[in-house]
Amino acid sequence: MRPRDAAGRSNYKPFWGRFSPTRTRVFGLFISMTMHRTTRIKITELNPHLMCVLCGGYFIDATTIVECLHSFCKMCIVRYLETSKYCPICDVQVHKTKPLLNIRSDKTLQDIVYKLVPGLFKNEMKRRRDFYAEHPSVDAANGSNEDRGEVADEDKRIITDDEIISLSIEFFDQSKIDKQDNGEKEKAKEEMNDKRYLQCPAAMTVMHLRKFLRSKMDIPCTFQIEVMYEDEPLKDYYTLMDIAYIYTWRRNGPLPLKYRVRPSCKKSPHPHFPHISSAVNGTSVNPSPKRPALFCSKARKPSLNGSSASSG
Repeated sequence: MRPRDAAGRSNYKPFWGRFSPTRTRVFGLFISMTMHRTTRIKITELNPHLMCVLCGGYFIDATTIVECLHSFCKMCIVRYLETSKYCPICDVQVHKTKPLLNIRSDKTLQDIVYKLVPGLFKNEMKRRRDFYAEHPSVDAANGSNEDRGEVADEDKRIITDDEIISLSIEFFDQSKIDKQDNGEKEKAKEEMNDKRYLQCPAAMTVMHLRKFLRSKMDIPCTFQIEVMYEDEPLKDYYTLMDIAYIYTWRRNGPLPLKYRVRPSCKKSPHPHFPHISSAVNGTSVNPSPKRPALFCSKARKPSLNGSSASSG
């Protein structure tokens, strides 16, 4: 418990001051990780930025005080302001007479909490549905679907680690992109032959996908494989869930990924991969019109590092 004065107000003074909202502190952590070095952190390290100091739980219907930008659960802060006109964290006056006028719903922060805390959104929606089922006399007609717990994970774009994600993988051909830029259209049949479909768990990483491609195509270790979203290479530690969130995948089709194969250093073309020479950005000096099949018909190999993938 934090120390309080005679009026019951908290004496706690956060070191970040009154001008830094919770969502800015959370974003700052990720920006720092991106700009300097990548460090995997546990959800417990983010808990102070995702939890309500009034109830001790994760934010539900996150609501922020306009004056100081501190956030709480909506129900918690509304109840608190019934008997006080000051922020429970920094003691700034919320409003002289009507403090509820100076609080705002924080959808951005709530979306961050739902996406970072596994199962929280699903459990909260179930709790709301159970409440209205047990209290049919309560009028929920004026509330939103989310208020009634009638929003699925897919509609909210919440992805869980154990969810199966459909993805497509195809060879990244820079020459084809250049032709399309010049107005030449490729045949749909050829495009379909180049693209393959997989179903993988959301926790599967790009590194696992690279190993899967190397195994299926028998690519020697002297060549490196890059997995890409559009024309942007993806980090090995990205999971499919990360990719879906970063590039705002809307589930309107398989997650579209591409790959390219390049030699680790400048060497002559490999006899089994004539289309691969000193390729840079998907182009080659001596391109061959034929490429090996993406997934040849050989015996299926065991799953990689515990992740499963099935070709479609």
